[in-house]
Amino acid sequence: MLRIHFTTEDLNRLRVAARPDPLWEIVNSLHLLQNRQGALVFDPWRRETRAAIARAGLGRTVASLHRLCPCAAYLPDFLTPGRGIPDLETGLDQVLSTPATRMRAELGRLFADGPVPPVARRLADGDVEALERLGEALRRYYAVAVEPYLDVIRSAVDADRPVRAEAALSQGPEGLLATYQDFAWRDDGVLESGYPVDKDLELRGRSLTMIPSFFCIRYPVALADEELPPVLVHPVTPDPGWLAVARGHGADGPGARAAGLPVAQLIGHTRAAVLEVLGRPMTTTQLGGVLRLALSTASRHATVLREAGLVVSERHGSRIVHRRTTLGDALMGGGPLGP
Repeated sequence: MLRIHFTTEDLNRLRVAARPDPLWEIVNSLHLLQNRQGALVFDPWRRETRAAIARAGLGRTVASLHRLCPCAAYLPDFLTPGRGIPDLETGLDQVLSTPATRMRAELGRLFADGPVPPVARRLADGDVEALERLGEALRRYYAVAVEPYLDVIRSAVDADRPVRAEAALSQGPEGLLATYQDFAWRDDGVLESGYPVDKDLELRGRSLTMIPSFFCIRYPVALADEELPPVLVHPVTPDPGWLAVARGHGADGPGARAAGLPVAQLIGHTRAAVLEVLGRPMTTTQLGGVLRLALSTASRHATVLREAGLVVSERHGSRIVHRRTTLGDALMGGGPLGP
C-alpha cells in the first residue's frame, strides 16, 4: 500500500502535468514487455513492438534496458528525472547528467542481491562511452515502442485532462484527487493506493506532481528516493482498440472506431460510439460535447447502457460521471463475454 500524507498547504501546492513524460513512457512500456498485464489492451502493441524491435536489430539493446529497468519493486530513479519532461532529448540530457555517486548508489541497490551486469558496472564507474550508449539505447527504443503511438497517447491524456480540470475548479484539490479511480482519499489527509511494497511518502511542504502515463497499468508509481522532488505517475488507461486508431483505422473522430465493430450492429452506431468514448470517465455534458449530441440524447444513451450493465454512473461531488464497465470493455474488445 502507498500512503501519501498531505497537509492543507501540500494540497494547495498539488500540480498536474499537462502531458506525458517520455522517459516514464519508456520505463512503463519496458515493464509491459516483461509481463502480461492488461492483455486485452496491450497485447496487440506488444506483438507489434516486439516485431519492430526485431526488424531494427534492437534485441540485445532492449535486453540490456530490461536489466536496468526490470519489472520489479525497485526502479532506479535516475532513469526518470524531473517532474514532467517536455521532450525526449531534454530528459536524456538529465539522465546522462546524473551525478556518478547517485548513479552508483541506485545501481548498487538494484543489483544488491545478485551479480552486476557489465553494462551497469560501467555506468556505475562513470564510463562516458557507456553513458552515451545508454542514451542511444533509450532513444532507439523510444523510436520503435513509443513514438509511433504519440498521437494516441496525447489524445488519451487530452481526453483525461478536462475531467481533472472540472473537478479542480469546482471542488478544489480534494475533488481533483477524488477523480483518480486508483486512489482513495482519506479524511485525515492521506491518499492511498495499491502498491507493490508498503510505502509512506511525507510531502513536508513540497509540491506533488501528478504525471499521466499511457503505459502505466494497475498501480501508480512514485520515486523510490523520498528526498527527491515527489511525483506520482498514474495510469491513463486506453480503450482496447487503441492500436487500430494509432494505425489510422476508423480515426475520423471520437467514437468512429465503434462503427466498424460488431457491437455497432448489436446496439446501434450512436450507442456504440457512446460506449467507446466512455472508456474514459465523462460527465453527461462532456459526453455530449465529445460526440456532438444534445444533452438529453447523451443522457438517454448513458441511461440505456447503464441499465444494460455496460456503463456505471458514479457521483463525484455535484457531478455524475459515467464510465464503461468490465462487461462494456469486453464488448468493445470484440472478445468473448464469458468462459
